[in-house]
Amino acid sequence: MTLNTTTLLPNGCFLVHFPKISDERGSLAFGEAERHIPFPIRRIFWSYDVQGDNMRGDHAHRSCQMVLFPIGGSFDIEIDDGRRRQLLHMDDPSTGVFIPPLVWCRLMNFTKNAACISLASEEYCPEDYIHDYEEFKQLIKD
Repeated sequence: MTLNTTTLLPNGCFLVHFPKISDERGSLAFGEAERHIPFPIRRIFWSYDVQGDNMRGDHAHRSCQMVLFPIGGSFDIEIDDGRRRQLLHMDDPSTGVFIPPLVWCRLMNFTKNAACISLASEEYCPEDYIHDYEEFKQLIKD
């Protein structure tokens, strides 16, 4: 994770540092719901084989909370609360980022064989997604 430690993340976002155990066999990181992950996990999905300049995300959620972290390779994540925007380089499988509702999120610049794991507080619901940035800006004003 490349981040200046004095940088403030957009409203409600924070880094999640998973416990990590390393020895001569390699490393293992883990997270427990409602301990390291600040919500009960209702859905898990992953993005991979993202080619070239393609992006994932590019939306916000009305009520879903998420924790995203790389499981291999690296990618960049842009998080935006409508007032502050931050670009994070995600390259450490033991560090994720918590994304609360009403924060716009875009994932980009995936390296070859990169994968992003997403832990979500809600089951999939198309109505929870905000795909229009202007609608997002209007919702955060209210």
